[in-house]
Amino acid sequence: MAKLTKEEIISTLKEMTLLEVNDLVKAIETEFGVSAAAPVAAAAAPAAAEAPTSVNLILTDAGAQKVAVIKVYREITGVGLMEAKAAVEKCPAKVKENIKPEEAEELKKKFEAAGAKVKVEA
Repeated sequence: MAKLTKEEIISTLKEMTLLEVNDLVKAIETEFGVSAAAPVAAAAAPAAAEAPTSVNLILTDAGAQKVAVIKVYREITGVGLMEAKAAVEKCPAKVKENIKPEEAEELKKKFEAAGAKVKVEA
C-alpha cells in the first residue's frame, strides 16, 4: 500500500461530510488511544486565582469617633500622637504596607470597632 501525503489526506477530508469526519475522528481516537478534545489551560488558572501574599491596609474614613481611631492607629503603627492625628485627618491614609492578609483582617476589625472604615488592597 502506498503512503498517502498530507495533501491527499486533506483533499479526502474536504470531500467527506461532517458525519463521516466525526466517525473518522472516533475511529482514530479508538485506534491510537488519544482524545481530540482541546487541552484545558489549567496552568494559567491557578496563578490568577491565587490569593495575594501581602496586602496594604488603608484607612478610608475616620468616622465620628476620631479619638478612638487615633488610639487604634497609634497602637498599630507605633507613631506619636501628632503623626497619628495627622494621618487620621487626611484620609485616605496607608496604615500598614506589605502585611499578611490575615493580619490585615484583624487590624481591620480593630478599626471598625472604633468606628472607622478601612480597605484592604492587594
